Amino acid sequence: MNPILRCLVLFAFATALFASCRKDRFSDSPANKLRAGTDTLHFDTVLTTTGSVSAVVKIFNDNDKGIHVSSIRLGGGASSPFRFNADGSPGPVVSNVDIASHDSAYIYVTVTINQTAADLPFIVRDSILVSYNGNTTTIQLEAFGQNAHFFRNRVIRTNETWSNDKPYVILGGLVVDTNAVLTIAPGAHIYMHADAPLIINGSLQAAGDRWDSTRIVFTGDRLDVPYRDFPASYQGLFFTASSRNNLLRYAIVKNAYQGIVVSEAAPATKLTLQETIIDNAYDAGLTGINTSISARNLRVTNCGRNIVLVKGGTYDFTHCTVATISGTFIQHKAPVLVIANHNEGVTQPLTALFRNSIFWGEANGIVSDEVVVSRQGTGPFSVTFQSILWRVQTPPAGVAATGIINNQDPRFDTVNIARNVYSFRLKDGSPALDKGVNTSVPLDLDGKPRPVGLPDLGAYEKQ
Repeated sequence: MNPILRCLVLFAFATALFASCRKDRFSDSPANKLRAGTDTLHFDTVLTTTGSVSAVVKIFNDNDKGIHVSSIRLGGGASSPFRFNADGSPGPVVSNVDIASHDSAYIYVTVTINQTAADLPFIVRDSILVSYNGNTTTIQLEAFGQNAHFFRNRVIRTNETWSNDKPYVILGGLVVDTNAVLTIAPGAHIYMHADAPLIINGSLQAAGDRWDSTRIVFTGDRLDVPYRDFPASYQGLFFTASSRNNLLRYAIVKNAYQGIVVSEAAPATKLTLQETIIDNAYDAGLTGINTSISARNLRVTNCGRNIVLVKGGTYDFTHCTVATISGTFIQHKAPVLVIANHNEGVTQPLTALFRNSIFWGEANGIVSDEVVVSRQGTGPFSVTFQSILWRVQTPPAGVAATGIINNQDPRFDTVNIARNVYSFRLKDGSPALDKGVNTSVPLDLDGKPRPVGLPDLGAYEKQ
């Protein structure tokens, strides 16, 4: 036989054999069904115009033969706020996808929501339709959308008030100029992008209220799981040398790289913190550099370094809970309170008073002293601890300390590292109960009353 003819015959035979084998390996029976990994793909709150991360859903073929998927498509078509990619091909329609026996296919989904006139969160929905062998498997898509005020690289030069009608999203950074006052209404949420610090050269007045819905929240702009719980999501709040007369009340500052940094002195108290939470900062939760801070009912928890006060200054902290438990994102490797009258070779006068407070870190052997006080030179230096529960092996030298409870577990209400759930309220039997002195602080961090007699230590009063 002619060699060329022989090759053609062999090729035709191989093609027929492959087609026959493929037919045997794939089923066109409607009885063979595909299974979706979930019936609904849900996206947490998505800020309008910013888009979401990709979510994934798997399509499983549990049958002994492969299945030819004729199409995967969005119910809403090209006008849908959702987008997907299947088998490496973008939608809104992907055709001819083969899923081998006991194998699966991946569908990656994102959503971008256009702004509307609505102030309150709203829901957008669509579905993905997987068609094969006369069957259709439907995967519902659902996302909560939220309109917002968007600011990019903005400077506030005159007095301005932010309402709580919609969240504020800061991109690139926000600066409050030297002569300006930014007032934030109760219940406002400020979402900061990774590249966006909040720099206060003038004044910040952020006074919320006791209810969850009326607290003022500063956090990152990634609201989807797991990113919404990551530390270092944004740079933090910075009160510069020219800043003055700042107030945070019933505020939450969480997930920053540095929570709050306050620099240099002012004629009066530079920053007042009342009923405020600083949580999950990758570096320091609260840093004071030769400045003046007054704090009551302050909780600084689960930070790389909780409170760092250096180069002197004037500080008054009452009913504070300062604690870190190593978890998924933060490893407890540094004392929860560091105080020094010096920094980089420069010393300044230091006056610090801590009353009715808890300074605690897990007993993991890495940090032996949770409170460290350092003095250089002979300049004015006064550090006082009154009615304190702390964990230290070597008590700090050169300080006045009375009513100290040392190395006794405060018995916090809930510490669940696996679920990232922490409550720093006190359990029954806590050694911190009724061990404080009367300081005329009538409420606790929850806005609940403290007794006329001896209060509990820390930011929370056991009710």
